[in-house]
Amino acid sequence: MTSQKQPFIPQRADDPLEVDYSYPDGQGFDVQSRDKIFVRSMTPDDLRKIVSIDKKITGRGRTAYFERKIAESQDESAVRVSLVAEIDGFPVGFIMARVDFGEFGRTEAEAVMDTIGVDPDFAHHEVGHAMMSQLLGNLRSLQVEKVRTKVQWDSFGLLGFLGHCGFAPAQRMAFRRAV
Repeated sequence: MTSQKQPFIPQRADDPLEVDYSYPDGQGFDVQSRDKIFVRSMTPDDLRKIVSIDKKITGRGRTAYFERKIAESQDESAVRVSLVAEIDGFPVGFIMARVDFGEFGRTEAEAVMDTIGVDPDFAHHEVGHAMMSQLLGNLRSLQVEKVRTKVQWDSFGLLGFLGHCGFAPAQRMAFRRAV
């Protein structure tokens, strides 16, 4: 059984109507991480740094992939909610996502997070948590209730991070066939 996060309503006379949805004990990944790390919308100018971060993580240069994703976020009709995290004005992480308004017979809006990366030099500095917190906040404002992603079964670090952020296995099966 999972517990629902209940709003903490401050007992301050100067702002009695403010509702704080963070955990009162300061726990939870989204409480303060985005207050510590600046997270902004991705722009085409971020391409070089995103490719550099991704190459540090994967060992591969995927410039064409990221050019396509950034162009899609700027030019396509799909709603993109891709973000970049900065420390001291320098990009140290990125998260790329889009909002789908239904597919495979489903009609509800659902976000698809397809790429996330944190510069290994800034791992364990709450960069991923700040980006995820901002992404979820942005999606809530768009009235999107679900986020999905795919992860390789042996990406244990990423699986642990996503689990900590509240992700769980979905009831969908993906099928693939060679042509």
